[in-house]
Amino acid sequence: MASLQCSSHFLGTNPKNYNPTSIFQSYSRTSFTKLSSRVSRQRFLRCSLYMNGCEADHKTPLGTVETRTLSTVPSPAAATERLITAVSDLKSQPPPFSSGIVRLQVPIEQQIGAIDWLHAQNEVVPRSFFSRRSDVGRPDLLQDFSSDNGSLFDRNPVSVAGIGSAVFFRDLDPFSHDDWRSIRRFLSLKSPLIRAYGGLRFDPNGKIAVEWEHFGSFYFTVPQVEFDEFGGSSMLAATVAWDNELSWTLENAIQALQETMLQVSSVIMRLRRESLGVSIVSKNHVPSEGAYYPAVNNALEIIKDKKSPLSKVVLARSSRIITDTDIDPIAWLARLQCEGQDAYQFCLQPPGAPAFIGNTPERLFHRKHLGVCSEALAATRPRGDSRVRELEIERDLLTSPKDDLEFSIVRENIREKLKTICDRVVVKPKKSVRKLARVQHLYSQLAGQLRREDDEFDILTALHPTPAVCGCPVEEARLLIKQIESFDRGMYAGPIGFFGGGESEFSVGIRSALVEKGLGALIYAGTGIVSGSNPSSEWNELELKISQFTRSLEHESALQPIN
Repeated sequence: MASLQCSSHFLGTNPKNYNPTSIFQSYSRTSFTKLSSRVSRQRFLRCSLYMNGCEADHKTPLGTVETRTLSTVPSPAAATERLITAVSDLKSQPPPFSSGIVRLQVPIEQQIGAIDWLHAQNEVVPRSFFSRRSDVGRPDLLQDFSSDNGSLFDRNPVSVAGIGSAVFFRDLDPFSHDDWRSIRRFLSLKSPLIRAYGGLRFDPNGKIAVEWEHFGSFYFTVPQVEFDEFGGSSMLAATVAWDNELSWTLENAIQALQETMLQVSSVIMRLRRESLGVSIVSKNHVPSEGAYYPAVNNALEIIKDKKSPLSKVVLARSSRIITDTDIDPIAWLARLQCEGQDAYQFCLQPPGAPAFIGNTPERLFHRKHLGVCSEALAATRPRGDSRVRELEIERDLLTSPKDDLEFSIVRENIREKLKTICDRVVVKPKKSVRKLARVQHLYSQLAGQLRREDDEFDILTALHPTPAVCGCPVEEARLLIKQIESFDRGMYAGPIGFFGGGESEFSVGIRSALVEKGLGALIYAGTGIVSGSNPSSEWNELELKISQFTRSLEHESALQPIN
């Protein structure tokens, strides 16, 4: 049995009095009954989760929320040394507050991939990664709605990687307005890069399966050590957060940060973007093809029933793959990134948990001040192997009545939801084709202006889940999913992204997988069932959607876009 090097403190625990047995006591109080056997299998835990921000009084402001920018250095090694000194200075001259969060950041002259930095950190957990997608060639509808003049967000990271946790937010109960306010307590417009990265379960009320237990109903973290990749430069940052009311002092926070800093590696090698060369030994689908066909036919009967309000339901599949060697989730994500310039990439991994990674094309929402935008993405076709074939497939997608129905349900549902929280809503274009490396979809953007910034929580509750991952009407679709699907979606199809002081952005956690050492991976995919759907075609669509994952593991070159 590997020695235990990490702890996760949940509700009702006192990190100042940490001892190894307290881990098991704290988890038993929160119904994580299988922790003991799972923790014994962990071979690479290094950091700890100490302060759960959800335990604090969200009505009490922090004493300080601040960012201190140090002078620019030429390399990550120099940045690490500069931060170590700055943390020591902070310890000798502490801010005179009983609570607060301080970010120390060092700009680096050269651009280094955040995912390459993360891979160099020797699997230190907790770890997180979020890469924004490229929206080149698409109009920015937020420009018409955001009051921001651009000054605060000119330096928006392309990708962010983090290890350790200055403060985390997690609970078994569904994400609430109070939980959102607990997160907002640590954020400020004046410190735009202090952000809480994480996600929510697809179904907050569903039973949590063992593979998802360490994520809780939701999980967010402000990393202790963070690497930000910008266009043309980089930045290394260290963050401390403390609250004496939670028995987590500034002294505790600095000591924990220093322990994490000692593990930071500045020897960064660019990851090879070729396939991982891993062979898939076995593949098992839940549901199986034999069980999936009746499930689709059952859903179609309900949709066709004139007494049923259901017009669409999304049925998902979980595919367990076993490989001949362990899968490195960060190397896998880097490989997926080659084909995902037009997609978000993410990784969330709390201590003791598998890594949840994804390469999702779909945005849930992006907020800048009062401006908010979302999008409709539905219906799927493969890419063509020639320019002529590509145009044929695109024309078929645009003219298909079945796909138009599926897409229209998604677009109009999002439009109506935005109307409940925005003064006006713009849809542009009404329908177009969005092309990705292996597939293409029908696509439209929607944007509006919030009545107040505090409506951000309402964006989540209004937009999630979208008809693209659940169905319409949502509650009827969610009920049918619960009846039909025999596995836990966890955070698959849930909101994945970050909350920030003046800006927040969430993707939809599709095209995703849960990766655990020794256990292979669970790959998730879903298809929308509407009137006119065919079980065989839907099964083939599932195979197409997971192909970007399975083929990138094995010996296949990255696809190049067709011009």
